[in-house]
Amino acid sequence: MWERVSGPGPEPEPVHEPAHATQPPTAHAPTGAVPVQESTAPEPHVQQPVAPQRPVQQPPVQEPAVQQTPVQQPPAQEPAAQQRPVQQPPVQEPTVQQQPVQQPVAQQQPVQDQAPAAPADSAAPGSVFTPRERPAAPAPEPSLEAVRASASSATPASPDAILIRRTMAEIEPVADKVTSYFYALLFVQYPDLRALFPASMDTQRDRLFKALLTAAQHVDDADVLTAYLANLGRGHRKYGTVPDHYPAVGECLLAALGRYATSSWGPETEAAWVRAYTAISQIMIDAASADEAVAPAWWHAEVVSHELRTPDIAVVTVRPDQPYPFLAGQYTSVETPWWPRVWRHYSFASAPRSDGLLSFHVKAVPAGWVSNAMVHRARPGDVIRLGAPGGSMTVDHTTRSGLLCVGGGTGIAPLKALVEDVAEHGIHRPVEVFYGARSDHDLYDLDTMLQLEKAHPWLSVRPVVATGPAARGGTSSETGQLPDAVRQYGPFREYDAYLSGPPGLIRSGVDALVGAGVPADRIRHDSVEELVAAGD
Repeated sequence: MWERVSGPGPEPEPVHEPAHATQPPTAHAPTGAVPVQESTAPEPHVQQPVAPQRPVQQPPVQEPAVQQTPVQQPPAQEPAAQQRPVQQPPVQEPTVQQQPVQQPVAQQQPVQDQAPAAPADSAAPGSVFTPRERPAAPAPEPSLEAVRASASSATPASPDAILIRRTMAEIEPVADKVTSYFYALLFVQYPDLRALFPASMDTQRDRLFKALLTAAQHVDDADVLTAYLANLGRGHRKYGTVPDHYPAVGECLLAALGRYATSSWGPETEAAWVRAYTAISQIMIDAASADEAVAPAWWHAEVVSHELRTPDIAVVTVRPDQPYPFLAGQYTSVETPWWPRVWRHYSFASAPRSDGLLSFHVKAVPAGWVSNAMVHRARPGDVIRLGAPGGSMTVDHTTRSGLLCVGGGTGIAPLKALVEDVAEHGIHRPVEVFYGARSDHDLYDLDTMLQLEKAHPWLSVRPVVATGPAARGGTSSETGQLPDAVRQYGPFREYDAYLSGPPGLIRSGVDALVGAGVPADRIRHDSVEELVAAGD
């Protein structure tokens, strides 16, 4: 059960190709339930392993046969080698099974069955896409980085946490082998689960254990862990994940760990992992069950406007079929009818609107399945699917601190939404926006930002280009690297900082912001790990 760890390939897309979560005190993303991320290159055909009956044939790996590992804690007096039937972790009543993920969107709700596209600023009377009253948006959830940071506060570590961390340290050098073995075992012993994954497994495989294993490693911080895992459980509903899937994943997880953690593995360590995984899966199951009562597993959204700003960047506006609650600065996952079961993350390019429309800035990247479909194939009338909103790069409206927004490329999208959010709340505070690109031509949304600057005296927009003449307009225009421009205008000790863009910008931007006086705990950005993991 895995979800987001979005990230770029040769030229990564920002969070709207998101990725995804933010640094403390925020924290996206995501990942963890029988889902899937798209890879950077399509596979012509993937033959799924088929197991005739149980006991199943050994997975296609070179290692010796693997015994199944129980997911329930074995009694202390039993020998470690004794096998017992696998029991499922305690769960609530199973949730209603969602529509199979493998069914293409076009089959589930064909485009021609939808109401015809309406102008971007209006709703079609009588259409299922007519906006209705918008429910309250969920609170931002902590990210994977926040979960990892919580380990330092857990002093002293519990006995289970110590045993789990020993396992993690041992398998780290052979993480690729553990991942491959896990998937081979899962698909051979539970071939029906293969249908929940996309055809290509490259990206999914590379980030396999990161979310779940990290959660297990930090079992001592219940509050942060619960908030993070609950978000994962809710997000995994769109993949068709149901409670019965969790024991299968747990069984194969423990078998893979026991196969490779030969020095640290034993009855006590196995029991610690059983307890940790049982708690983790129950949190996710409970969250999914509660979410089912108040929200759909996904939203259908009709494209009502498609504006090509550059040959590879499009501004896409959609109308959800029912109210979609979110906060400015958050993102969502998108699935197109052309690539079923392949989801990519994109940030919302505006604050919540009264007409219910949602906008995204999408950059087509080489071999990007979803991004190329959204830029070059999507047209008004097409219907896509949206997952639940996520991310915590949001504005704290209880303070009057200034906002320092640094965005590169399509990273300007969530920053524009933050500016609109500040304007709508009426608490005018200084907002500094540094908008960077390679050249003036690549500042595709500069005119919009300059219009916002003209309308709001508390807003300063500073375009920064890496090469060529300085960009037109703005409070000031700079030529050079974006982090250098930020340092030049510091210090920003009383500001909350927001970073959005490719991984390289995030890394250098954090250092620049700290150098400009911004406290590290007031810097928010999309998860670098998730950005790196995504190829679209």
